Formats: sequence, C-alpha cells, structure tokens
Amino acid sequence: MSLVGKKFPSIAVDAISEMGDNLKINIFEEAVNNNKKVLLFWYPKDFTFVCPTELHAFQAALPEFEKRNTIVIGASCDTNEVHFAWLNTPKNNGGIEGVTYPILADTNRNLANILGILDIESTEYSEETDSVIIEGSNVPYRATYLIDETGKIFHESVNDMPLGRNVNEYLRLVDAYTHIQVKGEVCPANWEAGKEAMSADRNSTAAYLSAN
Repeated sequence: MSLVGKKFPSIAVDAISEMGDNLKINIFEEAVNNNKKVLLFWYPKDFTFVCPTELHAFQAALPEFEKRNTIVIGASCDTNEVHFAWLNTPKNNGGIEGVTYPILADTNRNLANILGILDIESTEYSEETDSVIIEGSNVPYRATYLIDETGKIFHESVNDMPLGRNVNEYLRLVDAYTHIQVKGEVCPANWEAGKEAMSADRNSTAAYLSAN
C-alpha cells in the first residue's frame, strides 16, 4: 500500500556516521526538526555489486541535494559494524570509502517491515519448531522515499534488486516539489527546473498543451 501523502513513520533506527559513530536516527524528526527535506534510499546488502555504485552516485550528488535543503540518508539491514567495514574499503576494491552521509542499520527490520519493502516471498508457521519460516531473502528492495519539511512522504519508488536508480531523477523530483511549494503551480510531464509549469485549472492545461 502506498505511503505517499502520509507522514513517515516516527521510529528511531540505529545508524552509523562516516567516522564510525553509532547513532540513532528518526527520519521523521530529521525532516521536521531541521526544516529540511529528506531522501532516504534503501539498498539490499553491503559488499555487493549494484549497491556501491548507487552509494557513490548519491555521494557525488550530495552537494546538489544540500543546495536543495535536502538531507541524504542510506539504509540497509546490515549492522553498523559491517557498514563501517564497507566505509573503510576502498572504491577500487568495491567499497564505499568516501561516503559521508549516515547509513541506517535496521537490523531488527522494524522500519523496513513498517514500510513493507522486504523481499519476502511467503511465510509459514511451523508447529514443530513453533516459529515462522520465511521464504525469500528478507532484505530490502531498492526503495526510495522523499519526505518534506512536515514529515510527509511526497514520493516513493521501489526497484527490484538488479535495477540501479537514476539519482538525477530524485533531484528533479525535489525541484518539482519545491516549485509547487513556492509557486503554488503544478508540474507537467518531464518538467525540469527553469521550465514552464501550470496552474491547476483547465485553461492553463489547454494553454500548456497548445504551446507544447
């Protein structure tokens, strides 16, 4: 079920900084208390293949997000210790050395479960062991959330494991949402910063379509 338009869950999650400091981060409070937008992106596992390309891509775009008053936070269900080991692994060895934004360590999967982004094919209760058996990797898909300054989710997307994200699209979405906030207009298909937007009425739509 989509969470767009709803408040992001207010829950504190373990995290680690680039320096190895153990943190507790509440995404909702990060947005509201700092009066900033937040981009939270989930990836399946540390020390894998597509994942480091994405973490480095978000790092490369970090100055652009900062210009847009947007905090970037990564997340997986690996531990802080594994995150820190990966942060200390050079880029030319598949590591994420040089990444400076915090990374959530949702090891108990509390937040990932609330968001419904875990790869779970099925669950079955076993009477013999009095436990629930999970089929699937039980790691997060490539889910991305954009949260505004009030803690409301204004975008969510989920990619399957092999599909890396286009970081520039999230910059475009932040630009579009900020334009809506500031100008009170709506943004048509393929809108980019500097392009014409529309008023939310039939005449404005007709004029835009005629000109484009």
